[in-house]
Amino acid sequence: MTTQLDSRSPESRSPQSRSARAGRVLVAGLAVGLPVVTAALLGASYYNNRAVAALPPVPVPPQNPITESKRVLGKMLFWDEQMSTSNVVSCGTCHSPARGGNDPRLARTNGIDGIANNGDDIFGSPGIIRSDADNDFERDPVFLLGPQITNRSANSNINSAYAPRLFWDGRAEGPFLDPQTGATVIPNGGALENQAAGPPLDNIEMAHAGMDWAALTAKLATVKPLALSINVPADMQAARQANPSYTALFQAAFGDSQITASRIAMAIATYQRTLISDQSPFDSFRAGQTNALTPQQQAGFNDFQQRQCAACHSPAQDLMTDFTFRNIGLRPIAEDSGRQAITGNIADRGKFKVPSLRNVALKTTFMHNGQFQNLNQVLAFYARAGGAPVQQVDNRDPLMNQVVPLPPQASQNIVAFLSSLTDPRVQNQTFPFDRPLLFADRPADRSVVLGGGVAGSGGVVPQVLVQAPTMIGNSEYRIGLTNALGGASARLAFSRNAPVNGRITPEWTLDAKMTSGTGNGIGVATEHMPLSLFNVQPGQRLFVQWLVTDPAAAGGTARSSVGQLTFFCGSMGCGCDPIDFNRNGVFPEDADVMDFFNVLAGAPCPTTDMSLPACDIDFNNNGVFPEDQDVLDFFNVLAGGSC
Repeated sequence: MTTQLDSRSPESRSPQSRSARAGRVLVAGLAVGLPVVTAALLGASYYNNRAVAALPPVPVPPQNPITESKRVLGKMLFWDEQMSTSNVVSCGTCHSPARGGNDPRLARTNGIDGIANNGDDIFGSPGIIRSDADNDFERDPVFLLGPQITNRSANSNINSAYAPRLFWDGRAEGPFLDPQTGATVIPNGGALENQAAGPPLDNIEMAHAGMDWAALTAKLATVKPLALSINVPADMQAARQANPSYTALFQAAFGDSQITASRIAMAIATYQRTLISDQSPFDSFRAGQTNALTPQQQAGFNDFQQRQCAACHSPAQDLMTDFTFRNIGLRPIAEDSGRQAITGNIADRGKFKVPSLRNVALKTTFMHNGQFQNLNQVLAFYARAGGAPVQQVDNRDPLMNQVVPLPPQASQNIVAFLSSLTDPRVQNQTFPFDRPLLFADRPADRSVVLGGGVAGSGGVVPQVLVQAPTMIGNSEYRIGLTNALGGASARLAFSRNAPVNGRITPEWTLDAKMTSGTGNGIGVATEHMPLSLFNVQPGQRLFVQWLVTDPAAAGGTARSSVGQLTFFCGSMGCGCDPIDFNRNGVFPEDADVMDFFNVLAGAPCPTTDMSLPACDIDFNNNGVFPEDQDVLDFFNVLAGGSC
């Protein structure tokens, strides 16, 4: 039987409950110390953002109630690239609101047969370059020294609060146990907390081998929140101005400053419970605005139900999923057994979670393996249209036999209807779906590989790896070498001058390292260089090149490609320079004061070590110099004061 269009009356939307939500936000804001006006505005914002709400109440475990301070902390952790050991991947890197909560990047990896560009290839998410327990780069058998790619596409995190099980295979579910102690934190309903605790220690997504929660929590205690991000939304900016460290932010959210794995997961889960998409044209239509959908979209809604799409993507509660796990015959089960790997039940072989279709028109990949790149391809597969991939029959869901062929017009109608499920706040990344601009999305701040070099054994030119952010304060900064002769001596050379004919003229070099591996083009090395104002200055530019001892190279030395580094302050600033102005390792001393004033007056810098930055009279690093404030700050810091 065909389900008819349901355009419900606005009265069914319970404005009283929406007002109560806004009131709860106001009270929560006051409870955590926000000014009355700020708390009221937040409450009004939630009220306005839920004005068309058709969805059921968000399930919230009583052990992790939603508070504003916890929500904004979770939002900051979700978007902070410093959560990864590479400092270039955040949770939000793979879950962009503008792409419906999915990954905007298209990363292809070979499937189970190891052959590129055939039917079993996977479109997943790029993670980190494989790294060992010392966070040294390590050659991967598949990805070599490139970012590893996940074996499934990213699920949307929007409206994920409603799902009793998360990930394509549903492995995040039920009770949430403290990742560090094993104690039960949430006895039931902790799927979001379990999901949030997965990626930070995953060796493909965000962490080097052997990374543990003790190391990650210790790191968060030292970094500046969202230091790598710019254009930080107002709620996060206000939070970090009031509490400029993660210890202070955890204090505000949990009552004390302890940073733990369970609190990280609970904060991120709290944030995700507020990412509720319910203001699409379809929601307006359901609220009684019959003209909210075009005639074609209304026809598409009818086709959507008549063609059995709604059997799994249920519109019953407007969630557009029934949260079941089904095998639609997309790929042979041998490639990925799906839910069976979690339950051990042979009846679950090849089954994957039915995703919500809200904001689906914003996606660029579809299915658990990202196999399709547009909705027309998806519909063609379900309808077994000519040219579509053949459906696998092993354990295929019987519902797939009920999907009837789609005439072209019906297919166009359904695609039009699916576009009506797009919430403009999601598409435009406005509150609560707003986000900062990440380091990885800013080419101007990233280091550049300029090419050049001298070939070594096998005619292979070694390559420099300069992926890490050159942010001053990055204690995990590293420069890598790949494609070098294995088992060779390699030194990293620096110059303040641009390369000529693919070579720099070294002004200083670091101690030699032995490359890993054996053979031509196999060697890998890593140089770790914690960045501080003692060894670099904002705006300073350096050129780097590896020098590899290689008997087959011209002159016995192979050279890598050249990397160009430009150092910058994070979005919370650099602070003041070291009081050791002349960088002689002795401080405080009268010579620092005399040298400061001499350089201020135009004298040359007394620093003779070229590996250290030249004297910088912009002592407070505010970009304004010379100025009286630099002098005042210099003497204030000299006397033991703060910058």
